[in-house]
Amino acid sequence: MIGLQVNGRPLLRAYSMCNANHEEQLEFFSIKVANGPLTSVLQKLQPGDEILVGGKPTGTLIQDNLHPGKTLYLLGTGTGLAPFISIIKDPDTYERYEHVVLVHGCRTIPELGYGEMVVNSLHEDEFFSELVAGKLLYYPTVTREPFRNTGRITTLLQSGKLEADLGLPRLNKETDRVMLCGSPAMLDDLHKFLQSQEFDEGNHHEPGHYVIEKAFVEK
Repeated sequence: MIGLQVNGRPLLRAYSMCNANHEEQLEFFSIKVANGPLTSVLQKLQPGDEILVGGKPTGTLIQDNLHPGKTLYLLGTGTGLAPFISIIKDPDTYERYEHVVLVHGCRTIPELGYGEMVVNSLHEDEFFSELVAGKLLYYPTVTREPFRNTGRITTLLQSGKLEADLGLPRLNKETDRVMLCGSPAMLDDLHKFLQSQEFDEGNHHEPGHYVIEKAFVEK
């Protein structure tokens, strides 16, 4: 949880950290929401201003909540991209999987900017460039304007177009693991789709084929 003191009272919202565990600074991904109680104030912050940060992180997007696999699919919409940024910046991710597929769905092209910037920085990084080469696959898609990839993530998976575009076999519970974070509608649709493919949901008590971040809800 992060937030601010507003009118003498703490205003807090669930945010996912974008920084990797080896980085010294905390990083969060936020967008401007019209009349948003917190974001309308956050966007006016200046360097040196203080924010409130909860001391106890929670969440289900933990790699140990998944069975071992060959390909990790990170499926996010909007600011649901945030937790996956920390995962693709973790060297351990590339030790566990042959491929790491970051799929980011947004309405418009400008909303993809942050994810594209981070992915490009990893490919250009002195340490990460060799680690991610051939392993990190980035698939941005939009729904409201022309782009090289268009359509909802669920539709792209149901049709097999997403995997085909990346040169990968169809999603398979024997080899593929999935993490989900984004809008309630997206989470519900993909949950139903994965269940139809006989994927089991994992949690802190029992690993599975996929996990859903329920503490974070895109608004």
